[in-house]
Amino acid sequence: MSYIPKLRGHHLICLHFFSGKGYNLEFVKNLKDILEKTTEMGAEISSEADDVCSKCPYLKGERCSSSGQSNDEIMEMDKFALKLLKEAAGNKIKWHVIKQRITDIFPLWLERYCKKCRWENACKEDPFYRNFRYGKDSV
Repeated sequence: MSYIPKLRGHHLICLHFFSGKGYNLEFVKNLKDILEKTTEMGAEISSEADDVCSKCPYLKGERCSSSGQSNDEIMEMDKFALKLLKEAAGNKIKWHVIKQRITDIFPLWLERYCKKCRWENACKEDPFYRNFRYGKDSV
């Protein structure tokens, strides 16, 4: 991947808490590659399936097929993430800028999404997440 990665709204937040877990080895390798690139180059904001989704076993066409309503739920999550981050599809943003914004938005994100997310146990392994979720003493 020699171009700036494209990331949808919720991935702009959630990837900051990646702990090395995913659906399968191909998916995890893709996440690691994307994180390396975004750290170096930033990201272009996408309004649809992005570079993370490209290796997801649930991507069918440009839609998430994890469950009957998953695509609609993800689209709503993306819109909320972009609203919190004060960004829009098509914008380019540096990774460290997003990371700084997470400090202010995390309580809202936690209540609305993290607490009911199937990946929360994986995120709990990440020190950045634990710091926000439980306080600095938990790191």
